[in-house]
Amino acid sequence: MNIKYEAVIGLEVHAQLLTQSKAFCGCSTKFGNAPNTNVCPICLGHPGVLPILNKKMVEFTVLMGLATDCKINERSIFARKNYFYPDLPKGYQISQYEEPICEHGFVNIDLKDGTSKRIRIKRIHMEEDAGKSLHDRGYETCIDLNRCGVPLIEIVSDPDLSSGEEASAYLAKIHQLVKYLEICDGNMEEGSLRCDANISIRPKGSKELGTKTEVKNMNSFKNVERAINFEIERQIELAEDGEKIVQQTLLWNADLNEAIPMRSKEEAHDYRYFPEPDLFPVVMNSEWKKELSTLLPELPDKRKERFIQNYKIPQYDAEILTQSKYLADYYESVVKVTDDYKSASNWIMVDVLKILNESKMDIKNFPVDPNSIGLLINLINDGTISGKIAKDIFPIMHDEKKQPLEIIKAKNLFQIKDEGELEKIIDEIIVNNSSELGQYFDGKEKVFGFLVGQVMKLTQGKANPKSVNEILKKKLNQLKEKSSLH
Repeated sequence: MNIKYEAVIGLEVHAQLLTQSKAFCGCSTKFGNAPNTNVCPICLGHPGVLPILNKKMVEFTVLMGLATDCKINERSIFARKNYFYPDLPKGYQISQYEEPICEHGFVNIDLKDGTSKRIRIKRIHMEEDAGKSLHDRGYETCIDLNRCGVPLIEIVSDPDLSSGEEASAYLAKIHQLVKYLEICDGNMEEGSLRCDANISIRPKGSKELGTKTEVKNMNSFKNVERAINFEIERQIELAEDGEKIVQQTLLWNADLNEAIPMRSKEEAHDYRYFPEPDLFPVVMNSEWKKELSTLLPELPDKRKERFIQNYKIPQYDAEILTQSKYLADYYESVVKVTDDYKSASNWIMVDVLKILNESKMDIKNFPVDPNSIGLLINLINDGTISGKIAKDIFPIMHDEKKQPLEIIKAKNLFQIKDEGELEKIIDEIIVNNSSELGQYFDGKEKVFGFLVGQVMKLTQGKANPKSVNEILKKKLNQLKEKSSLH
């Protein structure tokens, strides 16, 4: 970015709540049902119908407010946000405007350079979703109203972000929190978590805000970063050329790697907000708020710090393990079985996550139970098997859903610890590798690793590596002494 300018960015994040029914009626919120089947007169806006507030929607919103240190307002009201769009049958959206339920919170984000930054949250409010317009049917536009009335929270940040990287990190933090709270599945491809970015630039050091544009249609963390960086550069180019930046809404096209103008940007007065006449104010008394606060899980930042403190694992490990609530739960189940906390971390970060990423599987569906991982680590540490054998049997544990000891017994994979047996094998390796032996005596230390490898190969990984190293070194030193005597 041109160092003469700085970017000012605020994000509006919409999260679909995991309620069974819609915000103001009893229709299902299930994704993927046949078009226009999850509908009724209330969410279709038929004349004379009355909305009834979904209590679970309020509770989920307050949980997010508590998790982000927001002030939970004792009284909040709904408003009608009026606009015309083909997939909005009522001609308005029930939202909150002047008196939202949550305000003035924050989250902390970690950046690639090792620094962290606090991003203020201006408000979190409740609203209903609109339907969906499908433009991929040739010359026709099809409307699916299943999504109408699905409960949303909108999380509005203050303009504290200054780059695409920061915006992506902030969105990742919001994604992590809603999944920890289990109030949203966070699926950006299905639209469960959506993000709009308000972007402006100004001369570095200036306090005056520039003309902002809004970028929509960013369905991944990567696209959020790319889209924002593109728009910052576009605005800087306009400013450098002396051209005016127009307030407008743009759609991000990931295939073309550019933001395309969609419409002029609306102001709040364009929506003609007024209080929703058919819904009472929401009153959040202290008892209800206290009851909801008991439902909060241990949040990721606190859990990360506890992992570092209690298990003495590096910060990097703790960050990876606490990205997901269920991955963190899995790790804690493993370390109930073994006290080798670092090995437990390594197995999950390398072996478990590799399978999860390759198969696009959730840890909740992973077939190897954490107890088995803990037992496997203990079997390595007590010398029953070598680390290599453990790596070999792990896929079998996954594919055949068997316990490690069961596989070790069936395949006779017990580690060879008998020194007499190991000496015979090492003698054989020395005899069969006389040329490499000569290289070792000539000072090529790397040959030692080759000879150890040959022992491991001959024993199919069952030899105890520590014993092999000790015996081999001892025998080679003896041979060296003999050769020097002659």
